Amino acid sequence: MGQLNDKRVAVLAEEGYEDLELWVPYYRLLEEGAEVKVLGTSSEKFKSKHGYPVETDGSVADARATDYDAVVIPGGMAPDKMRLYKSVVDFVREMNAAHKVVAFICHAGSVAASADIVRGRTCTSWPSIRDDLKNAGAEWKDAEVVRDENLISSRKPQDLPAFCRTLVEALA
Repeated sequence: MGQLNDKRVAVLAEEGYEDLELWVPYYRLLEEGAEVKVLGTSSEKFKSKHGYPVETDGSVADARATDYDAVVIPGGMAPDKMRLYKSVVDFVREMNAAHKVVAFICHAGSVAASADIVRGRTCTSWPSIRDDLKNAGAEWKDAEVVRDENLISSRKPQDLPAFCRTLVEALA
């Protein structure tokens, strides 16, 4: 049994997600015993940047922050689409307001910026959205993982070991 047996985690999905940034945390959390649900902008299948499908367990529109201990937002092209959905932005904002873990990697910082949860906080991201995060009030740092209380952020797939390690530690 893992150290996260009593934890529930939502992993967000949308067309164009970064394969590794969804699947590596997904399986790492399962390995630790967490119950992991993939929530999409709708209840359907989505393809990754490289065409790998993920079937959702439900829609984020039906999710409530009270039902989860953490949310993981993978990068890729998906965050640019996710941030257009009020249900996604509201869910991420509610998770943060409840001091639950909000973990985002690569381009997923754009969802955190749209949810207005990075103001006065420190985080990292793929360099191309550094200005988006700074303009949303964040202090941007170039590091493999940054944890600022309940926010966990990383830059790219190569940072996944540190990202997952920090995510598990935060939930344990």
